Amino acid sequence: MKAFRITTPDKDIAAALQLVELDTPAPGPGQVQVRVRAASLNFRDLIVAKGGYPRNDAYPTVPLSDAAGEVSGVGEGVTQWEVGDRVSPNFLPGWTSGAVSEDNLGGALGGGIDGVLAERIVVPASGLVSIPGHLSFEQAATLPCAALTAWNALTCSPSSPGQTVLLLGTGGVSVFGLQLAQLFGLRTIVTSSSDEKLAQAKSLGADHTINYATHPEWQDEVKKLTDGRGADRVLEVGGDGTLERSLASTAVGGTIALIGLLSGGEPPSILPVLLNAQRIQGIYVGSAALFADMNRAIEHARLEPVIDKIFDFADAPAAYNHLKSQKHLGKVVIRI
Repeated sequence: MKAFRITTPDKDIAAALQLVELDTPAPGPGQVQVRVRAASLNFRDLIVAKGGYPRNDAYPTVPLSDAAGEVSGVGEGVTQWEVGDRVSPNFLPGWTSGAVSEDNLGGALGGGIDGVLAERIVVPASGLVSIPGHLSFEQAATLPCAALTAWNALTCSPSSPGQTVLLLGTGGVSVFGLQLAQLFGLRTIVTSSSDEKLAQAKSLGADHTINYATHPEWQDEVKKLTDGRGADRVLEVGGDGTLERSLASTAVGGTIALIGLLSGGEPPSILPVLLNAQRIQGIYVGSAALFADMNRAIEHARLEPVIDKIFDFADAPAAYNHLKSQKHLGKVVIRI
């Protein structure tokens, strides 16, 4: 089978990708072979390609964690899946339900173990979920990491309709956060430095938008939009570079879902967390059971992921470069 593999990380991210011929993996006991139809990229994949991912930085590796396809073979003892079933692998195939463990964290697709940028993959049967029936393979391939991360961030603590969620930027997690927040009846505020992207966020249902280029003290704008109260929940994807402002944007008793490290900077004081009884919750994708819950909600609501651009399999390096350019809104997908 054909697959892309990273043998040596490279600052020239696209140059790190090599199209290779590999033996087609056969499913063993308790395993399922999946014919991959589409895969999607996340910011994490850029880090893996250039080297330096803080966990699961193993080479050589087949990259990418997010895919959708159809079952093409089952191993001994597998009864829950049949050939032809439409499925996606969980980001951490070993994390089936409940709380995450250290053992699970070492087996992330496309880093700790081979990922999905290949014509066939083999996954534990318990690490697969059914994809929503109304979605194409390309649409479903966007769900395993960004969508599930947003779902976990929105459900990690209770919320009530009418509460406010602050979404930083218009990357994959934030756009899914915008879409999913509407299922919970939450009021949304989206930030970006691009008026064009903010207009697109409005068209997707954002209640309010803030251009942080023209409003560098954007935490003040959040307070104005919430009558001085602040957001009940923040999906914090920036890290050190934005966390201080996110803390200042959060209401007393609110939750900061700490997701990403997209920007640099010095760690802020956590005194506001104490003084305002705030909660910082680290979010690392989610279990297969949580993934299945989310997919049922997506199917019921007929929610459709936002795809920026679809690339052919042979053009995978171009897909990486497109993601790196940060010109996208929504997901970058590779059709296999």
